[in-house]
Amino acid sequence: MSEAGVAAGPAPAEPGDPRFASAVRTRFHVAGMDCGSCAAKIDTAVRRIDGVKDVNAAIATSTLTVEHSATLPLTLIERQVKALGYGIQRDDVTAGEDGRAPDRDDARASSSWWRAPKVLLAASCAAALAVAYVVAEAAPGVGQWVMIPALAVGLVPIARRAVAAALAGSPFTIETLMSIAALGAVAIGATSEAATVVLLFLVGELLEGVAAGRARASIRDLARLVPRTALEEQSGGGTKEVAADVLRVGSTILVRPGDRIPADGDVLSGEGGVDEAPVTGESTPKTKVPGDAVFAGTVNLDGALRVKVTAAAEDNTIARVVRLVEEAQEAKAPTERVIERFARFYTPAVMIVALLVAVVPPLVFSASWSEWVYKGLATLLIGCPCALVISTPAAVAAGLSAGARRGLLLKGGAVLEQVGRVTVAAFDKTGTLSVGKPKVTDVLSFGRGERDVLSLSAALEEGSAHPLARAILAKAKETNVPVPPAGKITAVAGKGVTGIVGGVPLFLGSPQAASGRAPLTGEQVQAVETLNAAGASVAVLVAGDKVAGLIAMRDEPRPDAAAGIAALRQMGITSVMLTGDNERAAQAVATTLGIEARAELLPEDKQRVVRELQARGEVVVKVGDGINDAPGLAAADVGIAMGGGTDVALETADAAVLHGRVLDVARMVALSRRVMGNIRENVAIALGLKVVFLFTTLVGVTGLWPAILADTGATVLVTANALRLLSAKV
Repeated sequence: MSEAGVAAGPAPAEPGDPRFASAVRTRFHVAGMDCGSCAAKIDTAVRRIDGVKDVNAAIATSTLTVEHSATLPLTLIERQVKALGYGIQRDDVTAGEDGRAPDRDDARASSSWWRAPKVLLAASCAAALAVAYVVAEAAPGVGQWVMIPALAVGLVPIARRAVAAALAGSPFTIETLMSIAALGAVAIGATSEAATVVLLFLVGELLEGVAAGRARASIRDLARLVPRTALEEQSGGGTKEVAADVLRVGSTILVRPGDRIPADGDVLSGEGGVDEAPVTGESTPKTKVPGDAVFAGTVNLDGALRVKVTAAAEDNTIARVVRLVEEAQEAKAPTERVIERFARFYTPAVMIVALLVAVVPPLVFSASWSEWVYKGLATLLIGCPCALVISTPAAVAAGLSAGARRGLLLKGGAVLEQVGRVTVAAFDKTGTLSVGKPKVTDVLSFGRGERDVLSLSAALEEGSAHPLARAILAKAKETNVPVPPAGKITAVAGKGVTGIVGGVPLFLGSPQAASGRAPLTGEQVQAVETLNAAGASVAVLVAGDKVAGLIAMRDEPRPDAAAGIAALRQMGITSVMLTGDNERAAQAVATTLGIEARAELLPEDKQRVVRELQARGEVVVKVGDGINDAPGLAAADVGIAMGGGTDVALETADAAVLHGRVLDVARMVALSRRVMGNIRENVAIALGLKVVFLFTTLVGVTGLWPAILADTGATVLVTANALRLLSAKV
């Protein structure tokens, strides 16, 4: 394909266009793309290349994703971006000798910051301007002429970028405004001011890069939590240090005290405290025992752990968080799209206003040409839309990163905006409002001690994987009750289990099945009914021909469920439980939490209830963790999947609460509202400063220097304000 093809622009991509029958997607890293106008220029330029189907330039991740025909030479894309003054590198690096792909961000960080092109250009311009001022002081007669070379040092690269952008379809850029203003200043004899303004502009670009870099670093720091190496157990015995990202699912690794855990996995042996704060935000270390899950990036504090790897490096908890956040940051928020559309009309309008300021007073009122041309040039600089365009994406990127570091994942700016408008929260019960695992709540004995009842019941359930059996065994372990050996254990389908302990025949099962072996007294029947009314499932232990005791088990609310519901209530959000569980169990949990419950719902029923709420004008968030929640999650205005939920729920949902805390739903709403408030502040800063400096320029108080400071200062202030979200408590 020729260069002419690039300049001419592509033919429209019609449906069925054979060029895109096998379209591919390529991702690039772009150096220097630090603001909204930068991304817009690159987007417009690359779209003009024949063979390009779609483009996404993401400031937050400094990436350019291009969907294009398989036959398009990628050098055309790279050449087009470089012509605009940006560095570009394809995201297809190969692995090194250790099997690990080099870290692109580490490579960038290792290079000296002072050798960056923007730094070198600003430094050269500053040096040239300093020399020019010295010469002008020593020889005032040549001051005007020595300033022109100093101006050219900074202005020529800017003008070159302006021309390239104009040829690539973006004539109204900040570089264009700067070039016109600087050349106009020279024409009216304000060369020294023009040179200073160019220097201030270059310094402003540096500050924008620093601020944008801080936002990107927040998510890169999360990725760096995972260590580069791991101690993998070898089949022949012993361990070998290997690259962490070549570990396979099923590998066994040794994690020593003080080491970061290099992969997601399950503990095979060993016991110790693990600091999960880097991943979950939990301040208290968690004790891990065999069978417990551990996350990549967390710290093993004490005791060696043998861990079986359950996820490859690209699929571990940290990698998934980083990937989801990057994808979310690439998706533009509705407010961002509105502002970008506004900016497309705003910039040409500013140029027209500046032209009118420059020519109308001299032509109509016989005012001084030099004075009003000067004011027109200042108006041109004041009107730069950089701060306005960056106001939303900077806040959204910071908000998404802040949420991710606390286990709150939102799939894009649109979700981040919408969740703050929620009026009703519809929760699933099992695994969402409740722990999802039954727990023994009561042990009642008749003729035996409670410990004996629990001990004999645990003996019958030893080795069983049934959730109720696990609850009984967990209670026995928690209370240090001995579990004697049992013989002739037999499962009775749908009824319970039988066995012999110490020569005594035992049965543990439902009250109905137990009553066929030993009649229940009125007191015992009353106890069963009372426990059932509280939402508990009851197992009856029969020893010989008598009822020995009752064990009640219930799926208890999560420890923070009540606090989470209360926090939502304080925000003006009503909560409702939608569950497929029976009415009795649902009401027991709902009463504890003080919310309405709708029970015995099928998946389609949950979706129907969500639609009914929306028809009443409510903005609904659906929170769930199972496959049966997927229809409701998809139907809701915002769907939130609870951590530990099924892959279907996570894929269907718009957001995810990774650590399974109900309180995190309220925190997500609070984050959204804080981000939207930050955006409003940013827009006020961006437009407010322009209005103030426009007025002071027109009345003759300020000139070119304050004009460029107004633009650069507003951009830096807006970005700095957005970065406050990174450190704000969620």
